[in-house]
Amino acid sequence: MKPKIITTLETYSWSLFTSDCLAGATVAMVAVPLSLAIAIASGAEPAQGLVTAIIGGFFISLLGGSRVQIGGPTGAFIVVVYGVIADHGYDGLLIATFMAGIILLVAGFLRIGNLIAYIPEAVINGFTIGIAIIIAKSQLSDFLGLQGPIDWAEIGAAAQTTNAAAVAIGLGTGLAIVLLRKAFPKFPGLIVAVAVSSAVVAVAGLQVDTIVSRFGELPNHLPLPSLPVFTWDRVVELLPSALVIAFLAGVESLLSAMVADRSIGGSHRPNAEVIAQGTANIASTLFGGLPATGAIARTATNIRAGGKTPVAGIVHALVILAVMMLAAPLAGYLAMPAMAAVLILTAWNMSEPHRWRGYLSEPMADRLLLVVTLVLTVAVDLTVAIGVGVALGLAIRLRRRKVQPADWHMPDR
Repeated sequence: MKPKIITTLETYSWSLFTSDCLAGATVAMVAVPLSLAIAIASGAEPAQGLVTAIIGGFFISLLGGSRVQIGGPTGAFIVVVYGVIADHGYDGLLIATFMAGIILLVAGFLRIGNLIAYIPEAVINGFTIGIAIIIAKSQLSDFLGLQGPIDWAEIGAAAQTTNAAAVAIGLGTGLAIVLLRKAFPKFPGLIVAVAVSSAVVAVAGLQVDTIVSRFGELPNHLPLPSLPVFTWDRVVELLPSALVIAFLAGVESLLSAMVADRSIGGSHRPNAEVIAQGTANIASTLFGGLPATGAIARTATNIRAGGKTPVAGIVHALVILAVMMLAAPLAGYLAMPAMAAVLILTAWNMSEPHRWRGYLSEPMADRLLLVVTLVLTVAVDLTVAIGVGVALGLAIRLRRRKVQPADWHMPDR
């Protein structure tokens, strides 16, 4: 359970430090707009996304079991966080996240991280696609320039009252991100696309919402740490939410670490990773942040940018802190349709459309398991979807008896 950074520092060099610094700065430029967008979509204040990326990202890299894992707020948590805030308030989210951190610490010390291989891949794919659908739908209001969220039944009518300028900014941002990603895969095209689109809004005086017009100016410092207020009734009330947050944090981070291993030819330490996730979520709570976990897309960006050790993740967190302290007023001018485009593309990548055809060749039981989990995620509740999906998956595994642990495919999110 020894953190990977201890191992890597034994043979560390200036050339590795240079590579890690460049990679960390590159990932930070991707993480800033993404963290802001995820916080907004989760029903939180934008600054809380930056706090999560700084505090959560720092501890995930410092204590984690992967060489190149990058942590912070992720799209997978949007649905859960939004629901917890809506039902229990932001203080309820802090309590649930703190409890989730404790659950993850216990799981790590009990060496439960190795059990990730036994969770059916169909369940992960099902609720991931379901979450992606919900995220994309939640961004339609900002993408179309509407006021307030819209329900499924209102989408058709809402399309007739769109803000043309907002749609143009959203489409332009999305197209620019895709083109820059294909043409310059190592270049942080996301921040460039969002910054240019937002500059167009400011210079042209377009009637388009920005972060500062909706939420006010971003703070230029971290808040002072403080403990959430616990009561026995609140602990009991929020325990189901804490279990879901812990489950998602553990699964998402370990999947990301497994993907990273295949990309760099390494081997992560699953229980150290789970302990890091627990510590990061407790620390994020103390600073008023959101749940944190390993981020697959940002980890892949780190690898492509040349990140070699956990130092890159620490640099990523420190660069975001510097951006918060020095450029918070500028970040406030980021346009909401541009941020919506970022999350819609994130949702599309989360769903892994290139793998949809392959799902049709899976055994019938796995296909049904994926569909059931997906439908329950969208139509009912993520907690129910995970519970039913894992239960059905374990039942199928027991029925098959001698089936080996899942042979995970590399996600491309």
